[in-house]
Parts: sequence; C-alpha cells; structure tokens
Amino acid sequence: MEVEKMDENEWKYHGEGNQSLVVSHCQRCVVLRFLKSPPNQNKTSEEILHHLQNIVDFGKHVMKQFFGENYVHHGEIIQLPLDFVRQLCLKIQPERPESRCDKDMDTLSGYAMCLPNLTRLQTYRFVEHRPILCIEIKPKCGFIPFSSHVSQEIKHKVCRYCMHQHLKVANGKWKRPSKYCPLDLFSGNKQRMHFALKSLLQEAQNNLKIFKNGELIYGCKDDQECVSDWNELARHLKPFFFPSNGLVSGPHCTRTIVKELIHVITMTLLSSTDACRAGDMKTVPISQGRSYCEASAFNKELVRNGKHKLESSGLPKGCLLYKTLQAQMLDMLDIEGLYPLYTRVEQYLEEFPEERSTLQIDGPYNEAFYEKLLDLSTEDDGTIAFALTKVQQYRIAMTAKDCSIMISLSPCLQDECSEQRPVVLASKSRFTFSVSVLDLDLKPYESIPHQYKLDGKIVNYYLKNVQAKDDPVMSSLFKENEDCTLVLHKV
Repeated sequence: MEVEKMDENEWKYHGEGNQSLVVSHCQRCVVLRFLKSPPNQNKTSEEILHHLQNIVDFGKHVMKQFFGENYVHHGEIIQLPLDFVRQLCLKIQPERPESRCDKDMDTLSGYAMCLPNLTRLQTYRFVEHRPILCIEIKPKCGFIPFSSHVSQEIKHKVCRYCMHQHLKVANGKWKRPSKYCPLDLFSGNKQRMHFALKSLLQEAQNNLKIFKNGELIYGCKDDQECVSDWNELARHLKPFFFPSNGLVSGPHCTRTIVKELIHVITMTLLSSTDACRAGDMKTVPISQGRSYCEASAFNKELVRNGKHKLESSGLPKGCLLYKTLQAQMLDMLDIEGLYPLYTRVEQYLEEFPEERSTLQIDGPYNEAFYEKLLDLSTEDDGTIAFALTKVQQYRIAMTAKDCSIMISLSPCLQDECSEQRPVVLASKSRFTFSVSVLDLDLKPYESIPHQYKLDGKIVNYYLKNVQAKDDPVMSSLFKENEDCTLVLHKV
C-alpha cells in the first residue's frame, strides 16, 4: 500500500468496538484499524505503537498457534500521513453511532493496522466481479463449566449464554431472548446445528451478520436497529443459491433459501482446516461436563416430545469450531476457581511491582508466552507461577469465547472447482469458501474482577427470576429473602 498517495474519499466507515475503529477501502479488500481513547486522554505515539504491536504479536505468536496459519490474519502496522488521518476522521464522524462517540479515533500518531477485509473471500484469487457472500458468527462459549469450584449447581446445567440472555433483556439490551444456544452449535450434530443457526437468523442480536460484496444485508449494525426481514434476505440470497431462477417466488421460497444457507454454513463449519501447533498439545477432554444445556429450546422440545436422549455427534478435530472450543476450554477452573488465583497474583504485584514486566502480563506476546500456556495441570502448588499460568489461560479462553468466525462464499462453476480450493455444495449451486477468525485481541488482565462480579449477577438473576418461576419451593424462598440478592462465590 502506497501510504504517500492515500485519499480519504476511497475509504468508508466499517465499524468499531470499545478499543478501535475500522474503515474499509471502497475497491480493494483491505481495512485500516485505528485505536480509540477517551477525549483528553490521548496516548503518546510510542504507546500507540506498542499497543498495536502487542495486538499483532498476540495474533501471530499465540492465536495463530491455536487456530492455524490460514485462519488468523494478524495484519501489519503502517504509519500514515497525519493529514490523511485527520481528513478521514472528519469524513467518517457523521457515520459513527452515537453510543460509540464517547471515545475519539487516534489522529495524532499516524499508526494503524492494515488487515484483509474478511467480508471478502480470503486465501484465493478470483475474478473481481464475482459476487461474495460473508456470514459472521459470534458463537460464544460452547461448553458448560466442569470445574469443582462452581458453587451454584445451575451452572452445571444451564450455559452462560442462555442465562445471560435473561439479564440482557431485563436491562433493555435486547427486546426478547434468543433461542440460540452455543452448545447446540458446538455439538457437531447437524440437527442441533441447524436449529442453532435458524435461531440466530430469527434473533441475530450481535451474534450474526450477513454481508453481500462487503455491505451488511442482515443483522445489527453496532447498537442500531437490526435488519432482520427473511423475505428481504431471501431476495439477496436467491441468485447465490438458485442462479438459473429455477425456484419461483412463493410461500415456500423464503424458507427454502434460508434452509439452503443453513446447510451451507453447517458444512463449512464442519469442514477440516489446516493443522496448527495447538493440535499437538494435550487437550482438555471435550467430554468433560454435560453436552447439552437444560435451557436450550432444542432440548426443551425434545423433552416435551418424550425424548430425553440428545445426540452429540462430536466435532471433527480439524474443524474451526473444534479448535475454538479447545481454546475456550483453557478456562478449566471457571471464574470462581480463577479469581483467588488472580488475587494471589495481585498481592504479589503489590509487593513486587517491578515484576509485572517479567511476568509478561502486558506482553511481549512471544513464543515464550505461548509455551507457558501449554501446562494444563490443575493441581495448585501455591506458587505465583501456577496462578499466573491459570490467569493467562483464562484470558485466552475469554478471547476465544468472544471471537467471530467469518465464512466467505463465492459461487463457482463445476469446471472451475479444483482440488486446491475447498468447495461446499448446495442443491442447485456450489461455492468456494474460506473460513477466518476475527476479534482476537487478548482480553485485559484488569477485566477479571468485572467478570467475577458479572458472573454472580447473571447466575443470581437467573435463579431468582427464571428458575424460581418454574420451582415453587425456590420461589417462596426468594420471597422470604427479598433483600438477599447476592450470590456468594466460595473462595
């Protein structure tokens, strides 16, 4: 990229999170990622560069080892002309959601990350005019805690996502709870996976987005109202799945097209991907804990129909969902078992603050950092080394629980599809595809106390307002103790 010839008019607002803002190029398949900070709290150029370098190194030396070479795009740091950055900031400001404007885009350092635009097909070169469909899924945590440190039995039965849904609806974040349950998606059972994906399409929230040629056509754009009209979605998808117009519009048309989409997503998620170093490490047994969630709408439907056996086919070891789940399961102790270890590290740092850099809490995220993550022992020997390893593994797990999977699809003719390109078949069409992982910034060490408190709030709200309604004994217990709302975690 020729940074000297940058023109702000060739770039457009793409989206943003808590820490950064992204713009995409109008023609080329690249995005620029800029850091953000609260007004009057600007970091120095050196601090910005160090922060961005940490993000690149973490993707390159840590997450790429877990997920594989082709699926993590760590990008590179570039320095841009300051005049271009300021003009770009002015251009995109009107497009930013009001809720995100509490922080300003960095316009002082000129540093940014240059990354591939993952809403476009990656890995292979195609004809420019070929249409591209991209599905972004944030699968969330795919297992139920198996740790003996868990103090509330409900956490061994109902997954975190399903419990959190009720608190989010009560707080006004969403209008209604989703029927999606991550354990269904991670089950490897096609029937359960289809149900999970259909539930995501019915209530996308911020867990599903669909792009056509880089433009959002389905799902929520930041905190704005969601685009969730199935008929409109089917209109966009019809040329992809029924290119010769073989399906005439009618009452079954929309459902048939959505069914095709769900099938194709399922097959790409189950496809084998490249090898990675984490595949050789001793893994956390997937069989630990139960393979289904009692709150899952799919599970409830089975029980209603008198079926109590849930099939869990298991994920193919090479697929991205399997790798994601393995990284998530580095949370072996649950936040309840982890928090005392975090406290041990904090007390040590209070006594020896100069040791913070030696412990690599803020980086560097290099080979040595990765090697320490491979110790899966859970026997606490009382040392700082043990506590620190578990804290760092928990941060990796939290990152994997919040990552996004990007599936890019491009139609191809039968004679174009070679053995080198992965292909997925639909009823009337075929696609070359690529799968990538996004949102892999390491979760902050400082966020652990927040996670501990949030865990208590989620569990407490669910016990009091959801489970209690189905259990008259629990209901009367809560009425007698109306003021006692805190769920105590044992330490």
